[in-house]
Amino acid sequence: MMSVLQNISAWLSRYTSPFVIAAAVVAFFLPDYFSWVQGDTQALVLGFIMLTMGLTLRPADFRILAARPLDIFIGAIAQFTIMPLVAWALVQFWDLPRGIAAGLILVGCCPGGVSSNIMSFLCKGDVAYSVGMTTVSTMLAPLLTPLLTLWLAGENIEVDAAGMFRSILFVTILPVAIGAICNGKWGERPTYAEFCRIMPGCSVLGLACIVGGVTAAKGGSFFTSGALIFLTIFLHNTAGYILGYLVGRATRMNRAKRRTLSIEVGMQNAGLATVLAGRHFPALPEAAVASAICCVWHSITGTLLASIYNTIDRLRGKQ
Repeated sequence: MMSVLQNISAWLSRYTSPFVIAAAVVAFFLPDYFSWVQGDTQALVLGFIMLTMGLTLRPADFRILAARPLDIFIGAIAQFTIMPLVAWALVQFWDLPRGIAAGLILVGCCPGGVSSNIMSFLCKGDVAYSVGMTTVSTMLAPLLTPLLTLWLAGENIEVDAAGMFRSILFVTILPVAIGAICNGKWGERPTYAEFCRIMPGCSVLGLACIVGGVTAAKGGSFFTSGALIFLTIFLHNTAGYILGYLVGRATRMNRAKRRTLSIEVGMQNAGLATVLAGRHFPALPEAAVASAICCVWHSITGTLLASIYNTIDRLRGKQ
């Protein structure tokens, strides 16, 4: 039975984007199937995703933080400067409506997405570095995400920074900590190691539920928000990939680390942004719509970027 679940998990990890897109399509046309993923349930699903990440974090992964302080520092600075500032610049340039602006800035201020670790693995990036960056950005998020959102959007949008801090603490840091403690206690047991191999698939299922839940609730607004929201999200995401890669090149990182930094910066935890938008911007429903579109879009482009990197490797191998 366990081997079957592991194979399913591997399949879900390989086809994350098509699976998440399929969930969004089903939720759009049959919203009742995902209408249960709302409010506190949505936050619990996100907490479950973060728990699956924590369950796979080994003590060696945390030692990465001590072994690579400069790389982690560069990654954290890039994560919490590039995406928030690019989001703010796009909001100012297009003079976006308040709801869309809030959603885009919130996505930009969130930590890296859990699925970025999967994408780094698929494109032969530095997975250990990816895990270290995701861990650090998640640990910094309870402080930096509310403060950056307040700074960049606060003058036009009411931001409950303290409430956002508590939300991030309970749906990210606490589940990750619980998972890491469990791994530290039982990680050496073969049965536990076998169990952890199904965690990536569980993360994908959780992400699909969050995307489906938001699509079920806000899907009708996706195509009435206008083409501008899609263009803005495309530019924001693409800028993150390009600028993240250039930061890696400027700091003389090797190819694997440059790819990882590109993915970590470009792929935000838009699932977290979706939960936060629903909880803290109830008067701005477009914020949750923008976050939900980012959630789907980042999964698609992350897979595409990993494929592009792999294609480049194959072409280089033939030369």
